Amino acid sequence: MDNGILQVTISKPQGIVTGIRYNGISNVLEVQNDESNRGYWDLVWSKEGSPGTTGTFYVIKGTDFRVIVETEKQVEISFTIMWDSSLEGKLAPLNIDKRFIMLRNSSGFYSYAIYEHLKEWPAFNLPQTRIVFKLRKDKFHYMAVADNRQRYMPLPEDRTPPRSEPLAFPEAVLLVNPVEQEFKGEVDDKYQYSCENRNLQVHGWICFDPPVGFWQITPSDEFRSGGPLKQNLTSHVGPTNLAMFLSAHYSGEDMVLKIKPGEPWKKVFGPVFMYLNTLVDQNNALLLWEDAKLQMLTEVHSWPYSFPASEDFPSSDKRGSVSGRLLVRDSYANDYDIPANGAYVGLAPPGEIGSWQLENKGYQFWRKADEDGHFFIDEIRTGDYQLFAWVPGFVGDYRNDTVITITEGCYIKLGDVVYVPPRDGPTLWEIGIPDRSAAEFYVPDPDPKYINKLYVNHPDRFRQYGLWERYTDLYPDGDLVYTVETDHYSKDWFFAHVPRKINDDEYEGTTWQIKFRLDNVNQNGTYRLQLALATANEVELQVRMNDPGTNPALFTTGLIGHDNAIARHGIHGLYRFYSVQVAGSQLLEGENTIFLQIIATTPLQGLMYDYIRLEAPPPSST
Repeated sequence: MDNGILQVTISKPQGIVTGIRYNGISNVLEVQNDESNRGYWDLVWSKEGSPGTTGTFYVIKGTDFRVIVETEKQVEISFTIMWDSSLEGKLAPLNIDKRFIMLRNSSGFYSYAIYEHLKEWPAFNLPQTRIVFKLRKDKFHYMAVADNRQRYMPLPEDRTPPRSEPLAFPEAVLLVNPVEQEFKGEVDDKYQYSCENRNLQVHGWICFDPPVGFWQITPSDEFRSGGPLKQNLTSHVGPTNLAMFLSAHYSGEDMVLKIKPGEPWKKVFGPVFMYLNTLVDQNNALLLWEDAKLQMLTEVHSWPYSFPASEDFPSSDKRGSVSGRLLVRDSYANDYDIPANGAYVGLAPPGEIGSWQLENKGYQFWRKADEDGHFFIDEIRTGDYQLFAWVPGFVGDYRNDTVITITEGCYIKLGDVVYVPPRDGPTLWEIGIPDRSAAEFYVPDPDPKYINKLYVNHPDRFRQYGLWERYTDLYPDGDLVYTVETDHYSKDWFFAHVPRKINDDEYEGTTWQIKFRLDNVNQNGTYRLQLALATANEVELQVRMNDPGTNPALFTTGLIGHDNAIARHGIHGLYRFYSVQVAGSQLLEGENTIFLQIIATTPLQGLMYDYIRLEAPPPSST
């Protein structure tokens, strides 16, 4: 495909991008790699009933090639692989149609794919699918994910022994003898550059000579699993550029797409835009990032695109819209309903409260409400949805019970909808901010042996490697004790509740204490401990009141979580909310202590709190 600005070479009929010629560079993709390992779609799949988040990986290679559109303004080409019973056990039971589009006067190209499973085919699991581009390591050394997350990167050979040493998990290595000595002593780990979907619209790489940028632009979240807070990989040492559509990162097995027996399924992933740019003024190549952001806004404004030729990608006139206003009713915070300022409001397939976090088969459409709580969600694909929301500053999740059916061209006005967050009585005390993240808590400085220079004096200091080990350094002999009246969560509440290291191979669970005073106790009333977790990983949390030896505990979560957010430098994974009843007879006038105990024996087990609140019985309670 050649439009005079760039030339893209794609293998036929496999549909692998083998070359991209641009601005005097004969191929921006890694020419030392095999042609099948340069620009490709891939997936991971497993048989029905397979546990975990792994499976069989393969690069998707078409067996049939067609030209769909060829005009002066546009070329669209298709590479398909059709499944039949002879492929059972070898390939995922899917028909896959990979498409590439090039437009006239466009400095880039688009790609999307249609996955389809017929009901008579075998059930299976799909943990991951994505697009990968591997760029020239001799040219692309500078990576940008956000305004404050960009840097020169190590080389891929720096990650292999003897230039590196392995750390606690395979993705993380310590660079001990890198080619460029400036990286010596740093940790490299691709998860340090992950990003929430809501902020993951453009990322990529810069070559300085000649000044060329390669950017992956995602104009819509509608086809990505897990909603706006789902975290995905972006770019990492390679230089590698990813477009992640479906993954279990920061979620665990619950995010694996599982097609049941007899279940038909079809989904369009994309289109996404691979954008290449250059500069007239060659003296400031970092301006390529600024230009890429502007191009991203252009792509977002153009969504849904009018040019894809597949009937499975509906244009704007075949979609619908929903508007309304979200109010919050918390009688202990305000005497009247207040606008849900800054709430995230979305349509997702029908499910339980909060089910959008794990939704992966359909499409989601999210917008941020304005300061008056008004929201307008447009360009919605036809189908059945429910309205979901969460409001920063309030615990829990909103779900409207009504199923909303979107038809072509519809505009549904919902008017005022009211969220009543979990609340039983007035607040006695609180720890943290209810925002689904542990970022407001105390994040320690990293061990000087395990530094990523990007995150020194950075707002995202939680992205440093090995911070879980700092708990043992700070609390070698006893656990965290937090006194409500005198302590502050930003200084005195460690961001992750993790086990303590006893020796090189042994860890023990830890018990945190919250100390607080009550001048008066309603012995006959019921108090309420509202407990919101930002993430959990293979851990059980037990709650006790005033007696650490109580058995059974007042409350236990049971074994929860496969989020891996602690190991992967994420400040949250899946949001979990628990409401714990505390009988007044269990409380004392004067000093009280809540014991929070985790059952954990390995370093990467643990959890992060989002917010904790103790409520008094409602005033009418006796």
